[in-house]
Amino acid sequence: MTERGGDGSNRSRSYTLSEFESKKLLARHGVPMPQDRLAGDLEEAVAAAAEIGGSVALKLCGARIAHKTERGLVRLGLEGADAVRVAAAELLAAATDDDGEVSLIVAPMVRGHRELIAGLNRDPHFGMTIMVGLGGIFAEALGDVSIRLVPIDRVDAEDMIDELANQAILGPFRGEPPVDRAALVDILLGLSRAGAEEPRLVSADINPLIVTEGVPVAVDALVELEGTP
Repeated sequence: MTERGGDGSNRSRSYTLSEFESKKLLARHGVPMPQDRLAGDLEEAVAAAAEIGGSVALKLCGARIAHKTERGLVRLGLEGADAVRVAAAELLAAATDDDGEVSLIVAPMVRGHRELIAGLNRDPHFGMTIMVGLGGIFAEALGDVSIRLVPIDRVDAEDMIDELANQAILGPFRGEPPVDRAALVDILLGLSRAGAEEPRLVSADINPLIVTEGVPVAVDALVELEGTP
């Protein structure tokens, strides 16, 4: 839980949802999300991976876990029950008391050479804003983002994408087709709806959106809400 507010006189508490709950909230507003599964133990993780089929990613999930990659709480490209069982055991063993209640996210493995970011942020002066930009190694190096006030419509979303300076990255890239702009617009419109319809929403980050075969897929998400859990 964090304290927000700039002058100390009107500070409000806020808290973050787990990745799984963050994705569920955004999906309710139409943001396309992969079919992740939540597992409480090793065997549930193995069963979820079998349901998904193929290669999967495994992540430790909890409302107090915000930086999974930095802590080594992500396992990628797992194939077969044995690999999933071993990875699940490692992740559950890595949980600390500070993490509180934890579970495991089992997700389809998503691969791509390009990453985008999108999100919402409640500005203290202007209200809820929405952004889209280049992610991954390009995010800090280029700072290539476009921002609007919520709500936006389809034309606004298309204009935001067109405003990104590095349009070549959105075109055909390393043998992959161009970014599916209609799919990216749908993500932005879903985010806009969440920003307009969730009065307690403080911020939402979808980072990264991995572009696989041209389609941007929300691999991770983090939602912050005003108030207390």
